[in-house]
Amino acid sequence: MDRRDVLRAAAALPLLSGSAFAQAYPARNITMIVPFPAGGQADLAARPVAPALERILGKAVIVDNRAGGGGGSVGNAAAARAEPDGYTLLMTLSSLAVLPEADRLFDRPVAYEVSQFMPIARVLADPTLLAVPASAPWKTAQDFVEDARKRPGQITYGSSGPYGTLHVAMEMFASSAGIKLLHVPFRGAGPALTAILSGTVQAIAAAPGTLKPQVDDGKLRVLGNCGARRIASFPDVPTFQELGYKDVEMYIWAGLFAQSTLPTPIASRLREAMAQVMTSPDVLKAFETSGSLVAYQDAPAFAEFVAVDSARLITAVKKIGKVE
Repeated sequence: MDRRDVLRAAAALPLLSGSAFAQAYPARNITMIVPFPAGGQADLAARPVAPALERILGKAVIVDNRAGGGGGSVGNAAAARAEPDGYTLLMTLSSLAVLPEADRLFDRPVAYEVSQFMPIARVLADPTLLAVPASAPWKTAQDFVEDARKRPGQITYGSSGPYGTLHVAMEMFASSAGIKLLHVPFRGAGPALTAILSGTVQAIAAAPGTLKPQVDDGKLRVLGNCGARRIASFPDVPTFQELGYKDVEMYIWAGLFAQSTLPTPIASRLREAMAQVMTSPDVLKAFETSGSLVAYQDAPAFAEFVAVDSARLITAVKKIGKVE
């Protein structure tokens, strides 16, 4: 074998090893990081998806709720640093793109960059909804706005953390309505939901699936919808655009990501598996019951969606400015 043959053989080795690795994948259990506590939109997305993915791939898919840092930054960063071998995935929210910008805003070390991630599949894309306790005096969004104008900074709302999806949604609404609210951050949507149910805060922006059980039980009332159109699970709730707040549009999407350097054959295997997962009757039923509709997108469409949505959210964060 001459030198050229050796070089050709060496060049082929990564392709062969990558192909063999993909054929063997997965050889062990997979961890799906959810960068929030249980009870929020990312967790709601992960719980039906993980067992369905497990059935297709033949190995356990373990949901790891790794909260911390506000808005999901700790879990997102952990996934970014993980070995790009397909054994650490991330089910996260639209705040993925917002949090690095918040770090820059405060001149903090950036925990991770969006460029470190590869979109695999979008799972959900629900509009955020404004909810208050059923016992609250506000029957409509206009009631809420009028009271907030009389008492600037006195009505409290909970969020999943500074610059998280729920925080940005509420500040977008407050800015459009010309009101000032008092932000009370928590470590995720689940704790924020607990806070409004216990009376610790007076309002919350959250996903339909998070709110529906509480609304059905008569504990919460939904006043407004941040989406561009009404949704089937809350057909009587008007959009903020209908109410005259034309620049309020916010979605709390959840999607599956891997590291940007994940080998293409493994990424393709995960995309194929997620395409099957998102047509699984069990998964569809779970989301329908929760009040969230499947909003599946494969990687190319999802990547384009993330780019457009992220640009809009980053603009909103810069408008919010520094908040503690």
